[in-house]
Amino acid sequence: MTSVPLIPTTGSSAIPLIDRFHPDRPLTVHFYRPQAHGPDDPVVIVQHGMLRNGDEYRDFWIPAAEKHRLLIVAPTFSDAQFPEAESYNNGLVMEASGEARKREEWLYGVPARIFAALQASGVTRQARARLFGHSAGGQFAHRLLATQDPSVFSAVIAANPGWYTLPDLQRQFPEGMGGIGLSENELARWLAYPMHIFAGDQDIAEDDPNLPSQPEALAQGRSRYARAHFVYGFAEREAKRLGMEFNWRLIRVEGVGHDGAAMSRAAAAFWFEGTVPPASALVFDDAAQL
Repeated sequence: MTSVPLIPTTGSSAIPLIDRFHPDRPLTVHFYRPQAHGPDDPVVIVQHGMLRNGDEYRDFWIPAAEKHRLLIVAPTFSDAQFPEAESYNNGLVMEASGEARKREEWLYGVPARIFAALQASGVTRQARARLFGHSAGGQFAHRLLATQDPSVFSAVIAANPGWYTLPDLQRQFPEGMGGIGLSENELARWLAYPMHIFAGDQDIAEDDPNLPSQPEALAQGRSRYARAHFVYGFAEREAKRLGMEFNWRLIRVEGVGHDGAAMSRAAAAFWFEGTVPPASALVFDDAAQL
C-alpha cells in the first residue's frame, strides 16, 4: 500500500494513502480509534455510498466503536479520483474498451491491503477484519467477495445495494461474473461464504433517481428491497443446481429505508450484540440516504 506506517491516532483521523496499483489516484482513509482499543480488538472496514462520504460513515459507527472497542476504517474513494459507478461500485474491473483490467488493478483489493498495512504497523494483531458496505458500498462489498480471496474477512454485510452481480459465469460483469477471468472456483467460494445481505423493508422506492435503472438492474426488481430477494433466490437456486455449498443469509431490517446510519447501527448490533434492534432504536435524525 505505502511505505509510510499506517497508525491512526486516538479519536477521529484521516490519513491520505496511495495504493501501489493506482499511484495516480490518491485516496483517504477515515479512522475512528477509541482510547480503549488495543491490537487484539476488532477491526471494522466500512464502505461508503455514492456520496463518497467515508467520514460520515465512520461517524455512524462511533457509538458502537466506543461500546465494543472497535477500530473503524473507512476507505474513501473520491469522485475526483474515482468517478462514477465504474470507478467505485464496479471496482475499476473493466477498461473503457470493454476488456478486463489486470486483476491486481481491481479496486476490490484495496481494503485487504489497508488491513495488511495496519497489521504491519502493529495497530492490530487481528488475523481478519469485518467488512460493511451500504448502498454503493454494498455493491462494492458483494463484488469484492465475488472477485477476491475472502479469507481476510471474518464477516461481510452488504446493505441495501442498488443492484447485484449475479453468481453466474455466463453473464458478463457486472451483471454476472463472466468475461473477467473468473472460474467455477471463485463462484463456489463466493456461494459458500457466509455473506449477509441486509435489506431495509422500507427501501422500496421505485422512482429514486439514484436507483440503477439499466435493463439488467430492472430485471432484478423495481426496488432495492425487491432486488435483495431476487439475488438471494437466484443464488440459492444456482447453488442447488450446481451442487455447491450455499451459506448466504438475507436479513430483513424492519422499518428502515435507504438509510446508511440506521443500517450501520443494525450491522453493529447484529455483529456485536447478536440482534437486529427495532426501527425505533435505529432510525434517528442523522439518517444518510446514500
